[in-house]
Amino acid sequence: MTRIRIGVIGCGAIAQIQHLPFLTELAEEFEVAIVCDISSSSAKYAAELFHVPRHTTDYREVLESDVDAVLLCQTDPKTSVAVASFEAGKHVFIEKPMCASLQEADAIITAAEASGKVGQVGYVKLYEPAFETARREVATIDDVRFVQVNHLHPDNALHVQQFRTRRFNDLPDGAIEEIAAARRLAMADAIGEASPEAERAFGMLSGSLIHDLYGLRTLFGMPSRIASTEVWSDGRALSTVLEYPEGHRAVISWVDLPELWDFHETLEVYGGSKRVLVSYESGFSRGLSTVAVQEIEADGTSMRKSPELDQESPFRRELRHFHECIVDGVESRSPVASARDDIALIIDIAKAYMTGGPVIRG
Repeated sequence: MTRIRIGVIGCGAIAQIQHLPFLTELAEEFEVAIVCDISSSSAKYAAELFHVPRHTTDYREVLESDVDAVLLCQTDPKTSVAVASFEAGKHVFIEKPMCASLQEADAIITAAEASGKVGQVGYVKLYEPAFETARREVATIDDVRFVQVNHLHPDNALHVQQFRTRRFNDLPDGAIEEIAAARRLAMADAIGEASPEAERAFGMLSGSLIHDLYGLRTLFGMPSRIASTEVWSDGRALSTVLEYPEGHRAVISWVDLPELWDFHETLEVYGGSKRVLVSYESGFSRGLSTVAVQEIEADGTSMRKSPELDQESPFRRELRHFHECIVDGVESRSPVASARDDIALIIDIAKAYMTGGPVIRG
């Protein structure tokens, strides 16, 4: 098996809990050659913990090395590093969100196309066995009437503390301010001048609810209209209604519940005689998501089934898929080009709130 030399940029919680453990486990597919973080202590800690021979605080050192690919899971925005990575001739795995604005998306897509390299976005829910099963079941519903998403989100720290992770306070002077300024600029490019409520809601859409939005896109394509968006609780709660060309609607809600440990993220698809219900685990969990199907059989009998699912972690599955795309030329299931549609949808959802009316989509 061809082994891909990979560098990891960003050594925070998602790298420590999910990506680096699975890259280490997938030793036949990947060799982690170098890790990078602007915190020298974080980079050193990750290198020592996962037996990586090199570590650095400068992403350019990663791109100048002989790695074949890079995994970007540093603090947003990732755009400049993503573009530089493609320009350096590397395959690129970008942890979600890929970016905030359409301008950034176009820059990343252009760089990816010019490089001829694989560009994959970390859309882990697409690789969930529960979602894959749900997708097959939903495809058999010829009269989808209603879709509902509920995403009740605790403070990530409540879940991260279940793992042995380390954070350090040795960031370079001005680094936090520089990152914040770049994030504000990207958000301004995306939605223009906005209230603090709208900005917080946009950040939540990009950073968390995006999981549900790309899942809906995969199942149903893009909505034709944002019927409404409501934001409350100082931008820490949102509900939006999406209308699809076939006539059904999706009601999507995200609420910040910082002190409640329980993570609750569900996808429900309702047809006249069939329902598909998915319950997701937190991205910081090693647990498995589940799917249940309710339907009426030909003889009128109502039944419910909970299919047995593959036990492999979706994080592991998406890394294996990245390897297959690079080595075998398999078409990516979450390419950077498709992520542009999700960025556009997030912007339109935010605009529906900011304008107080529906947004018709071209």
